Amino acid sequence: MHQDIDSLFAGLWQDYISMAPSAAKVHQLLANGKAIINDHIALRTFNLPKVNLQVLAAHFEALGYQACGDYVFEQKKLRAKHFEHPDATQPKVFISELMVEAFSPWLQQTVAQLVAQLTEDATRADDFLYSGRHWTLDYATYCRLLEESEYAAWVAAFGYRANHFTVSVNHLPGFPTLESVNDALKNAGFVLNGTGGEIKGSAAVLLEQSSTMADRIPVSFGERIVEIPSCFYEFARRYPKPDGKLYSGFVAASADKIFESTHTQG
Repeated sequence: MHQDIDSLFAGLWQDYISMAPSAAKVHQLLANGKAIINDHIALRTFNLPKVNLQVLAAHFEALGYQACGDYVFEQKKLRAKHFEHPDATQPKVFISELMVEAFSPWLQQTVAQLVAQLTEDATRADDFLYSGRHWTLDYATYCRLLEESEYAAWVAAFGYRANHFTVSVNHLPGFPTLESVNDALKNAGFVLNGTGGEIKGSAAVLLEQSSTMADRIPVSFGERIVEIPSCFYEFARRYPKPDGKLYSGFVAASADKIFESTHTQG
């Protein structure tokens, strides 16, 4: 496992921009030559013992991160936790896992066969969280997974890597609101996730979020290469709690819609 946070996030970022080429362009558009603060990243997995949420979390907990919130997405059959570092300038981490047992016997068996191809040692390696796919996958299997769960199909196709990074709009000079960020993105030709409205959440729930739709990139399925949705960029504006500190959690109803940034019909 990584010895420091900076090297872990540097590895995650380099892999992420290879999966989402538009992210580097968004970064350039919004940065205006200044540093962009990363609010959080998100990771996806299955709830099987070898690769469950806790296995991924261990990489962050070894660097001082602590579990701070639990979330359930009943319709998508997901559970999630978010993690924070005592140093509030470090990015938050949102990890979700698919409740595999809630799906058909075929999906359960298929996911178990994929995960069986991954070694225990691989899950403890320094680069595990940005190591990608550890199994073979044919396109017919991907398509059938897609029919049951977009999330399952995404993890099957892409494996272990940041699903998205998130710009902290609170720390973004020149953009006083999330609307102003969205307008700049649309004017530059980026497509936003419109599910549930372009802005998910509100000042009332202390968090506003928006996101691009995932880039489509060529992915190898053994016998063929197909362009499918990969990773996306999110934008978050947080509001102060009564004590004056910015809210640091997540809003399940909003996160539910953000997941759809990788949907194939987007």
